[in-house]
Amino acid sequence: MAVSYPNCFQLPKISSERHPFKSNTGLSCRASPVYACLKNTDPDLCIGAKVDPLLDSVKWDDKGLAVAIAQNVDTGAVLMQGFVNREALLTTISSRKATFYSRSRSALWTKGETSNNFINVFNIFLDCDRDSIIYLGKPDGPTCHTGSETCYYTSVSNFLNNPEVDENKLALTTLYSLESTICQRKEELSESPNGKPSWTKRLLLDDKLLCSKIREEANELCRTLEENEDKSRSASEMADVLYHAMVLLARREVKVEDVLQVLRVRFEQSGIEEKRSRKQ
Repeated sequence: MAVSYPNCFQLPKISSERHPFKSNTGLSCRASPVYACLKNTDPDLCIGAKVDPLLDSVKWDDKGLAVAIAQNVDTGAVLMQGFVNREALLTTISSRKATFYSRSRSALWTKGETSNNFINVFNIFLDCDRDSIIYLGKPDGPTCHTGSETCYYTSVSNFLNNPEVDENKLALTTLYSLESTICQRKEELSESPNGKPSWTKRLLLDDKLLCSKIREEANELCRTLEENEDKSRSASEMADVLYHAMVLLARREVKVEDVLQVLRVRFEQSGIEEKRSRKQ
């Protein structure tokens, strides 16, 4: 179950009304009976009244707590884990800042209240058993108190293979592992220009070659459609397009996360409207 920002809370078996926030899904609040939208009169009172059924549906433990995981809305990276009680979840819903409950201090705390590295929450999800929660949001800076981007940087497989080596390695999905490798090759060029050659380094050093490869791979991707080639060919050619385009992004010092953020913002408007806005 999801709690959608900025405008609708998705609640179980509650009739729909108007809500001061606008749904990320682009659906009207009246489009589905599972949406309970809040009136635009007294937001604080309305939120408390309408979200109570949601809070009641959570399977709080014997201490009134549930696990809450913060996840980057653009990269999918798991940022941190904490605990929440009813008040912490309600505070997150109303403030859109990831808020947790400190078991050691027996008090609420908002991530970033001291560091200013807030996690701005766009959506909230409950799991199928309703005993754990995901805050889907955008961090303002490093999440971990160590200064790391996330709190998850200790690889179990690396530790088991080399227990004597204390290596920090962020948990990265395939796309971001590729981006990390490309950036590493770029750093190697700066540190040792005459080091071990690689195709990525060649592309980074030759803008003309890089652009020609992107055009070539994009054309080959289009041909898989025009010539009705096997689906695996389309996947393979798209992988080539992604790789070469990501090298260009690294060359321009643009992160994949920046691209995904642009796409997320575009979700909220039609493609035709977006194209028109570029011409203004």
